[in-house]
Amino acid sequence: MMKRPGLIAFILFSSSLAFSQTVRKYSNEFLNIGVGARGLGMSNAQVATTNDAYSNYYNPAGLVQIPNTFQIGIMHSEYFAGIAKYDYVSLAVPVKAQKSVIGFSFTRFGIDDIPNTLFLVQPDGSVDYSKITSFSAADYAFAVHYAQMLPVKGLSIGGSAKIIYRQIGKFAKAYGFGIDLGLQYRLKQWRFGLMAKDITSTFSAWNITFTDAEKQVLLQTNNQLPKNSLEITTPTITLGAAYEANIKNKFFITPEINFAFTTDGKRNVLIAAKPISIDMNLGLELKYVAAKDIDVCIRTGIGNLQRSTDELGKKRFTVSPNIGAGVHIKIVSLDYALTNLTTIKDKDGGAGLYSHVISLRLDINKKQKE
Repeated sequence: MMKRPGLIAFILFSSSLAFSQTVRKYSNEFLNIGVGARGLGMSNAQVATTNDAYSNYYNPAGLVQIPNTFQIGIMHSEYFAGIAKYDYVSLAVPVKAQKSVIGFSFTRFGIDDIPNTLFLVQPDGSVDYSKITSFSAADYAFAVHYAQMLPVKGLSIGGSAKIIYRQIGKFAKAYGFGIDLGLQYRLKQWRFGLMAKDITSTFSAWNITFTDAEKQVLLQTNNQLPKNSLEITTPTITLGAAYEANIKNKFFITPEINFAFTTDGKRNVLIAAKPISIDMNLGLELKYVAAKDIDVCIRTGIGNLQRSTDELGKKRFTVSPNIGAGVHIKIVSLDYALTNLTTIKDKDGGAGLYSHVISLRLDINKKQKE
């Protein structure tokens, strides 16, 4: 008997729950998509240069560069023709004469209105469309961040403590906790960064809550019943370097390169190996300062380097190009990015699914940095 179509999306989400405890590739991957149109326009090459409220995500050590009393970052984006929605809000407040900063962030990535057709077909074989309900599959993260300038000139440290909540309707939920650590070092026009995500490994405990009736229907339609499990997200270490070229304080050219070292097994990335694979992101920002507190930027980057094999067995190496632009006027910064979330090619060799991202940053009670 065929599986019911309305359950396909649910099965995709629940397939990762079949094992009692496991280290899985791409665990909690919603936290690796990237936030802020500035970072996404540069293909997430931000570890060394991030310096605003979005540092909560890229490298909390960059929070110490905020010259404002209070900063807010807001982003909304949609992927896969609007099926999946991503929302991010971050706050940053410098304290102690701007030598330290505390921040907060909230992330939601979810798919809503998924049809639940478990009870569409009645025991007598008739179809009752009134039995169709809907549910959401969503991932949430709430984090507290802290950054501090160190006695060594140009060196800062930051950390994040995050709580993760994942829910698949009323069928399953998971709670997790993790810690990130970051460093930034500025030497004249050079910028260096280190970001250690899930440095202690992040543990997400899944609890399955199917009713007996739901279990029976799933078994009758040849679906595997998920079990309570403990999902482990292993550390990812990202190193970054950038150089800010300053031309008469009017033009700024900043290229950045990041190398991400993943520890969850062999991935089809730039350097695929076990147990550590290495991925690379490149970004470039061109900024023109028109007047005090007024500047415009254009950005580009490449990332998501993937090794793949097509239907004819031919090996391919693909990348995802991103572009973006931004304008900063007084207390408002508005950024846009056109990003390629996937490198999948269609049958005619066309590009994958591109997404438009807009993010906003507000500087409250702006003052000059001492």
